[in-house]
Amino acid sequence: MKSTLYVLLTLVVLMACEKGSSDSMSPGAGVGGSTARFTISGNTLYTVSNTALQTYDISASDNPKKGANVSLGFGVETIFPYRNNLFIGTQTGMFIYDIVQPGSPKQVSLYTHIQSCDPVVAQGNYAYVTLRSGTTCRNTAFNSLDVVDISNLSSPKLLRSYPMKNPHGLGVDGTFLFVGEGDYGLRVMDISDPTSVREIQYFDSVKAYDVIPTQKRLIVTGPDGIYQYGYADRTQLKLLSKIAVAP
Repeated sequence: MKSTLYVLLTLVVLMACEKGSSDSMSPGAGVGGSTARFTISGNTLYTVSNTALQTYDISASDNPKKGANVSLGFGVETIFPYRNNLFIGTQTGMFIYDIVQPGSPKQVSLYTHIQSCDPVVAQGNYAYVTLRSGTTCRNTAFNSLDVVDISNLSSPKLLRSYPMKNPHGLGVDGTFLFVGEGDYGLRVMDISDPTSVREIQYFDSVKAYDVIPTQKRLIVTGPDGIYQYGYADRTQLKLLSKIAVAP
Protein backbone atom coordinates (compact mmCIF):
# COMPACT_ATOMS: atom_id res chain seq x y z
CA MET A 1 0.00 0.00 0.00
CA LYS A 2 2.76 2.44 0.94
CA SER A 3 4.60 1.74 -2.31
CA THR A 4 1.42 2.31 -4.31
CA LEU A 5 0.83 5.68 -2.64
CA TYR A 6 4.36 6.85 -3.48
CA VAL A 7 3.93 5.84 -7.11
CA LEU A 8 0.58 7.61 -7.39
CA LEU A 9 2.05 10.73 -5.79
CA THR A 10 4.87 10.73 -8.33
CA LEU A 11 2.42 10.44 -11.22
CA VAL A 12 0.22 13.23 -9.93
CA VAL A 13 3.18 15.59 -9.46
CA LEU A 14 4.46 14.85 -12.95
CA MET A 15 1.02 15.41 -14.46
CA ALA A 16 0.74 18.76 -12.72
CA CYS A 17 4.18 19.96 -13.80
CA GLU A 18 4.54 18.69 -17.35
CA LYS A 19 3.93 21.22 -20.11
CA GLY A 20 3.28 18.65 -22.81
CA SER A 21 6.36 19.54 -24.84
CA SER A 22 7.56 16.00 -25.49
CA ASP A 23 6.91 14.54 -28.93
CA SER A 24 5.85 11.32 -27.25
CA MET A 25 2.81 12.95 -25.66
CA SER A 26 -0.63 14.04 -26.82
CA PRO A 27 -1.25 17.80 -26.71
CA GLY A 28 -1.70 18.78 -23.07
CA ALA A 29 -1.11 15.23 -21.89
CA GLY A 30 0.02 14.26 -18.43
CA VAL A 31 3.16 12.21 -17.96
CA GLY A 32 2.66 8.71 -16.64
CA GLY A 33 4.35 5.35 -16.81
CA SER A 34 3.74 2.73 -19.48
CA THR A 35 1.88 0.54 -16.99
CA ALA A 36 -0.60 3.32 -16.12
CA ARG A 37 -4.34 2.65 -16.33
CA PHE A 38 -5.30 6.30 -16.77
CA THR A 39 -4.06 9.32 -18.71
CA ILE A 40 -5.04 12.92 -19.43
CA SER A 41 -5.08 14.53 -22.87
CA GLY A 42 -6.27 18.11 -23.04
CA ASN A 43 -9.49 18.37 -21.05
CA THR A 44 -10.27 14.67 -21.11
CA LEU A 45 -9.36 11.95 -18.63
CA TYR A 46 -9.17 8.41 -20.04
CA THR A 47 -9.19 5.32 -17.84
CA VAL A 48 -9.14 1.63 -18.65
CA SER A 49 -10.69 -1.22 -16.70
CA ASN A 50 -10.14 -4.88 -17.50
CA THR A 51 -12.72 -4.65 -20.29
CA ALA A 52 -13.35 -1.03 -21.32
CA LEU A 53 -12.13 2.50 -22.02
CA GLN A 54 -13.93 5.24 -20.06
CA THR A 55 -13.82 8.98 -20.80
CA TYR A 56 -14.38 11.93 -18.45
CA ASP A 57 -14.71 15.59 -19.37
CA ILE A 58 -12.53 17.50 -16.89
CA SER A 59 -12.75 20.95 -18.50
CA ALA A 60 -14.45 22.02 -15.26
CA SER A 61 -12.05 20.55 -12.72
CA ASP A 62 -14.56 20.89 -9.89
CA ASN A 63 -17.28 19.11 -11.86
CA PRO A 64 -15.91 16.21 -13.97
CA LYS A 65 -18.49 14.58 -16.21
CA LYS A 66 -18.57 10.92 -17.14
CA GLY A 67 -18.59 10.38 -20.88
CA ALA A 68 -18.37 7.55 -23.40
CA ASN A 69 -17.61 3.99 -22.38
CA VAL A 70 -15.98 1.85 -25.08
CA SER A 71 -15.89 -1.94 -24.80
CA LEU A 72 -12.45 -3.45 -25.49
CA GLY A 73 -13.03 -7.13 -24.79
CA PHE A 74 -10.94 -8.59 -21.97
CA GLY A 75 -7.44 -8.39 -20.52
CA VAL A 76 -7.02 -4.61 -20.90
CA GLU A 77 -3.93 -3.45 -19.03
CA THR A 78 -2.37 -0.11 -19.99
CA ILE A 79 -3.01 3.18 -21.77
CA PHE A 80 -0.54 5.60 -23.38
CA PRO A 81 -1.34 8.89 -25.22
CA TYR A 82 0.55 9.93 -28.33
CA ARG A 83 -0.41 12.89 -30.50
CA ASN A 84 -4.13 12.45 -31.24
CA ASN A 85 -4.19 8.77 -30.42
CA LEU A 86 -4.38 6.37 -27.51
CA PHE A 87 -2.31 3.18 -27.48
CA ILE A 88 -4.03 0.61 -25.27
CA GLY A 89 -2.15 -2.52 -24.26
CA THR A 90 -4.05 -5.75 -23.65
CA GLN A 91 -3.04 -9.34 -23.03
CA THR A 92 -3.60 -10.21 -26.69
CA GLY A 93 -2.73 -7.05 -28.57
CA MET A 94 -2.47 -3.28 -28.88
CA PHE A 95 -5.46 -1.09 -29.74
CA ILE A 96 -4.93 2.27 -31.43
CA TYR A 97 -7.75 4.78 -30.89
CA ASP A 98 -8.23 8.17 -32.55
CA ILE A 99 -9.11 10.97 -30.09
CA VAL A 100 -9.45 13.89 -32.50
CA GLN A 101 -12.90 14.13 -30.95
CA PRO A 102 -11.77 13.68 -27.34
CA GLY A 103 -15.08 12.48 -25.96
CA SER A 104 -15.69 9.96 -28.74
CA PRO A 105 -12.66 7.67 -29.21
CA LYS A 106 -12.69 5.76 -32.50
CA GLN A 107 -10.79 2.52 -33.10
CA VAL A 108 -8.17 2.84 -35.82
CA SER A 109 -6.60 -0.62 -35.63
CA LEU A 110 -5.68 -3.61 -33.50
CA TYR A 111 -2.19 -5.10 -33.54
CA THR A 112 -2.33 -8.66 -32.23
CA HIS A 113 0.43 -10.71 -30.63
CA ILE A 114 0.87 -13.80 -28.51
CA GLN A 115 -0.93 -13.79 -25.17
CA SER A 116 1.25 -11.77 -22.80
CA CYS A 117 1.42 -8.71 -20.54
CA ASP A 118 1.74 -5.74 -22.85
CA PRO A 119 2.89 -2.22 -21.83
CA VAL A 120 3.33 0.07 -24.85
CA VAL A 121 4.82 3.50 -25.65
CA ALA A 122 5.12 5.36 -28.95
CA GLN A 123 7.26 8.01 -30.63
CA GLY A 124 7.45 9.09 -34.25
CA ASN A 125 6.57 6.22 -36.58
CA TYR A 126 7.28 3.50 -34.03
CA ALA A 127 5.65 1.86 -31.04
CA TYR A 128 7.63 -0.16 -28.51
CA VAL A 129 5.96 -3.08 -26.76
CA THR A 130 7.26 -5.36 -24.01
CA LEU A 131 5.94 -8.91 -23.69
CA ARG A 132 6.73 -10.97 -20.64
CA SER A 133 6.14 -14.36 -19.09
CA GLY A 134 5.73 -15.59 -15.55
CA THR A 135 2.45 -13.79 -14.83
CA THR A 136 -1.26 -14.42 -15.02
CA CYS A 137 -1.07 -12.97 -18.54
CA ARG A 138 1.18 -15.71 -19.86
CA ASN A 139 2.99 -18.57 -18.15
CA THR A 140 5.51 -19.66 -20.78
CA ALA A 141 9.11 -18.48 -21.14
CA PHE A 142 8.81 -15.89 -23.93
CA ASN A 143 10.12 -12.38 -23.09
CA SER A 144 10.77 -9.69 -25.68
CA LEU A 145 10.86 -6.06 -26.75
CA ASP A 146 8.92 -5.59 -30.00
CA VAL A 147 9.38 -2.63 -32.34
CA VAL A 148 6.22 -1.92 -34.33
CA ASP A 149 5.96 0.31 -37.42
CA ILE A 150 2.98 2.65 -36.92
CA SER A 151 3.62 4.95 -39.90
CA ASN A 152 0.27 3.65 -41.13
CA LEU A 153 -1.86 3.63 -37.98
CA SER A 154 -4.49 1.53 -39.72
CA SER A 155 -1.99 -1.27 -40.34
CA PRO A 156 0.74 -1.61 -37.65
CA LYS A 157 3.55 -4.00 -38.59
CA LEU A 158 6.16 -5.79 -36.46
CA LEU A 159 9.68 -4.72 -37.49
CA ARG A 160 11.99 -6.37 -34.96
CA SER A 161 11.79 -8.40 -31.79
CA TYR A 162 14.58 -8.37 -29.20
CA PRO A 163 14.97 -10.97 -26.42
CA MET A 164 14.65 -9.68 -22.86
CA LYS A 165 14.81 -11.30 -19.41
CA ASN A 166 11.45 -10.24 -17.92
CA PRO A 167 10.47 -6.80 -19.27
CA HIS A 168 7.89 -4.71 -17.44
CA GLY A 169 7.38 -0.98 -18.05
CA LEU A 170 9.24 1.09 -20.62
CA GLY A 171 9.67 4.73 -21.59
CA VAL A 172 10.90 6.63 -24.63
CA ASP A 173 12.47 10.07 -25.00
CA GLY A 174 14.29 11.13 -28.16
CA THR A 175 16.96 8.54 -28.93
CA PHE A 176 16.59 6.86 -25.52
CA LEU A 177 14.45 3.85 -24.71
CA PHE A 178 14.38 2.69 -21.09
CA VAL A 179 13.17 -0.80 -20.23
CA GLY A 180 12.46 -1.98 -16.70
CA GLU A 181 13.38 -5.65 -16.41
CA GLY A 182 11.60 -6.13 -13.08
CA ASP A 183 13.80 -8.02 -10.61
CA TYR A 184 16.48 -8.32 -13.33
CA GLY A 185 17.31 -4.63 -13.58
CA LEU A 186 17.11 -1.65 -15.93
CA ARG A 187 18.18 -1.33 -19.58
CA VAL A 188 19.08 1.87 -21.41
CA MET A 189 18.72 1.49 -25.19
CA ASP A 190 19.78 3.63 -28.16
CA ILE A 191 16.94 3.91 -30.70
CA SER A 192 18.63 6.32 -33.11
CA ASP A 193 17.82 3.61 -35.66
CA PRO A 194 14.60 1.96 -34.44
CA THR A 195 15.20 -0.98 -36.75
CA SER A 196 18.49 -1.71 -34.97
CA VAL A 197 18.09 -1.01 -31.26
CA ARG A 198 21.37 -1.00 -29.34
CA GLU A 199 21.93 -1.38 -25.60
CA ILE A 200 23.93 1.44 -23.94
CA GLN A 201 23.80 0.40 -20.29
CA TYR A 202 22.39 -2.40 -18.16
CA PHE A 203 21.92 -2.14 -14.39
CA ASP A 204 21.29 -5.45 -12.66
CA SER A 205 21.33 -3.94 -9.16
CA VAL A 206 18.07 -1.97 -9.57
CA LYS A 207 14.65 -3.62 -9.53
CA ALA A 208 12.72 -1.62 -12.14
CA TYR A 209 8.99 -2.18 -12.66
CA ASP A 210 8.13 1.05 -14.47
CA VAL A 211 10.00 4.06 -15.85
CA ILE A 212 8.98 7.64 -16.63
CA PRO A 213 11.46 9.72 -18.70
CA THR A 214 10.89 13.47 -18.98
CA GLN A 215 13.17 16.48 -19.45
CA LYS A 216 16.39 14.47 -19.02
CA ARG A 217 15.12 12.97 -15.77
CA LEU A 218 14.18 9.32 -15.38
CA ILE A 219 11.83 8.18 -12.62
CA VAL A 220 12.20 4.46 -11.87
CA THR A 221 9.70 2.69 -9.61
CA GLY A 222 10.38 -0.62 -7.94
CA PRO A 223 9.53 -2.63 -4.82
CA ASP A 224 12.19 -0.94 -2.70
CA GLY A 225 11.62 2.67 -3.71
CA ILE A 226 11.55 5.39 -6.34
CA TYR A 227 14.80 6.35 -8.06
CA GLN A 228 15.55 9.54 -10.00
CA TYR A 229 18.32 9.48 -12.61
CA GLY A 230 19.72 12.14 -14.91
CA TYR A 231 20.48 11.21 -18.52
CA ALA A 232 21.87 14.46 -19.97
CA ASP A 233 25.03 12.43 -20.61
CA ARG A 234 23.81 9.83 -23.08
CA THR A 235 26.60 7.43 -22.17
CA GLN A 236 26.00 7.33 -18.41
CA LEU A 237 22.93 7.47 -16.19
CA LYS A 238 23.54 9.48 -13.00
CA LEU A 239 21.65 8.64 -9.81
CA LEU A 240 20.20 11.88 -8.43
CA SER A 241 17.99 10.69 -5.58
CA LYS A 242 16.10 7.78 -4.08
CA ILE A 243 12.98 7.53 -1.94
CA ALA A 244 13.20 4.29 -0.01
CA VAL A 245 9.95 2.38 0.49
CA ALA A 246 9.58 -0.49 2.91
CA PRO A 247 8.08 -3.64 1.33
